[in-house]
Amino acid sequence: MNKKIIRFSAIALLFAMNTYAQDQEPKQLDEVVVSDSKFALPKEKSGKVIVKITAEDLKKKAGQSVASILSTVAGVEINGNQSRNGKDLGLYIRGGRNHQVLILIDGVPVTDASGISLSYDLRLLPVEQIESIEIMKGASSTLYGSGAATGVINITLKKAGKKAIAGNAYMNIGTQTVAKKANYNVQDYNQGFAVNGSFEKINYFASLNSTETTGISEAKPLNSNTKFENDAFSRVNSLVKIGFTPTKKLSFDFFANYDRMKNKFDAGSFADDLKNFSLSEQFRVGFSPKYKYNKGEFVINSGANVINRDIFSYGSLFQAKSRSVNVDAFNKYEISSQLFIVTGTQFQFHEMSNMSQYDAITNEVAKFNMIDPYATVVYNSNFGFNLNLGGRYNIHSKYGNNFVYNINPSYTFSKNLKVLASYSTAFITPSLYQLYSPYGDLNLSPEKDATAEVGFEVSALNKKLVLNAVAFQREEEDAIGFDLMTYKYFNVNGKNKAKGLETMISYAFNDKVKFNANYTFTELERQSRILNPKHKVNAAADVQATPRLAFNLAYQFVSNRYLEYTTYPAPTYDPVLNSEILKDYQIVNTNVRYDLIKNRLNIFGAVDNVFDKDFVESRGYSTRGRNFKLGLNLLF
Repeated sequence: MNKKIIRFSAIALLFAMNTYAQDQEPKQLDEVVVSDSKFALPKEKSGKVIVKITAEDLKKKAGQSVASILSTVAGVEINGNQSRNGKDLGLYIRGGRNHQVLILIDGVPVTDASGISLSYDLRLLPVEQIESIEIMKGASSTLYGSGAATGVINITLKKAGKKAIAGNAYMNIGTQTVAKKANYNVQDYNQGFAVNGSFEKINYFASLNSTETTGISEAKPLNSNTKFENDAFSRVNSLVKIGFTPTKKLSFDFFANYDRMKNKFDAGSFADDLKNFSLSEQFRVGFSPKYKYNKGEFVINSGANVINRDIFSYGSLFQAKSRSVNVDAFNKYEISSQLFIVTGTQFQFHEMSNMSQYDAITNEVAKFNMIDPYATVVYNSNFGFNLNLGGRYNIHSKYGNNFVYNINPSYTFSKNLKVLASYSTAFITPSLYQLYSPYGDLNLSPEKDATAEVGFEVSALNKKLVLNAVAFQREEEDAIGFDLMTYKYFNVNGKNKAKGLETMISYAFNDKVKFNANYTFTELERQSRILNPKHKVNAAADVQATPRLAFNLAYQFVSNRYLEYTTYPAPTYDPVLNSEILKDYQIVNTNVRYDLIKNRLNIFGAVDNVFDKDFVESRGYSTRGRNFKLGLNLLF
């Protein structure tokens, strides 16, 4: 292990221990979380270390994308968030890949059935629509089904307020330039508005957002004297939510949203292209009735989406369409004040079709469904012992029957110290693309995943100091890989293990000065093509200088990453597999916020990559240098 990295990590943690309270990690052990039981549960009774990013935390990250914010969480790496807007994203948790992380929006799983990995594209979601985010790491298929192998990201969108009508309008402008080649013209625009309200038994929320960015080429020139075309990115998002509460026990929530994203992209690493583009349109609707009764609550979370995608690449047009339906009906029944059981059944259906001049796949062929009954028992004793125990029986139309389970005991000492352990299994099906595309294999087996973890969470000094740490070991079998020589998906022989440590610390000097830091160590038994760093450190300081003026300073260190790629050298142009180590990098970001008119008008200014560091996030692709952003938000 690199001694410089060890010394640096130790210094970062010691520095954290002598400073302040975290902004995006939970501030108190008794904070309410929902991810590990699907119902509100006091934080000290949860058997997991769950990171919650609140609405207040999001204000401190004004001007950043969803990917950039998530990438500062311990154990989460999102490759591409340092590149230009529109760069495709790699989401890695605990040495896993995109398809092993499940994303929920308002409790409903979101997927792209025509995508390579069946995973949701975070580029579609503007941060301005988000109220809060919970991140739960570890295998979670018992509660959430296929895909929740390394973690669950539970995103809650904004809701209606109590006034009859309220809202806000905002505008952000910024620069988009690479390091050492300053071009501080305004080339990033983000604007939108939202209205919401409640009257009698009806509530509503509606928002519209648009983003337009240019200024950076996706690919990076090999020669610094070569100039590549700037690649534009644009996005439009609209969302409508309507709630109806006929009685105190019964409620109905409806939502509909439309997302459109257009993105120019290049021909690959170090390769410019003037014509390539992608155009994605997503239509998503859902319905969630809830009924509360004396001993519990019954909920149905349902959603359906259609995604249309046009990709023009290498002189030809590729068109893809997908449709997904997800219905999760579950019930919480309180057997006693200390014991409750969650039982449910989840139905999922996915289909895709695509067409190009080389191939066509119809939705009559490329589809599958799953029906999963599941149950989870939660026991919270009055002497500190807690137990979360569950199982799920997956009935897959292609892969038959599979059983997953979790065991998660924990013990809380006087609300100041919690120790925990868990063992969880997961089941991950191949995507439709991995099965039916020209690169796919119909004989692929599903991945099987198991995670064991132990950890603790402690608070001291009247909860001014909070420290937690989790050590984990994850084992995956029949992992789905992609052969860079044959360009085919395949099951990797044998088992691959990943182990690591995730630790977070925070200290609050007072109500005005707070600090937090986290460190992640991840090691894979076998080298992987995912750009997951072995060491990663985040630290941030928040200062509320006056009732109206606030500052945020954030630091991030990402260690070396291993990469494999293919080249086709002349004269034979036969494929050659290469490997490379991408060097570590460090960046500093800062943010200042000021209330011009209290509770009416606030402004912010942000500087990313303050020291204009030139680094490599992905081989052959551009990364952002020092950039500035200004914004205002008007509330009415």
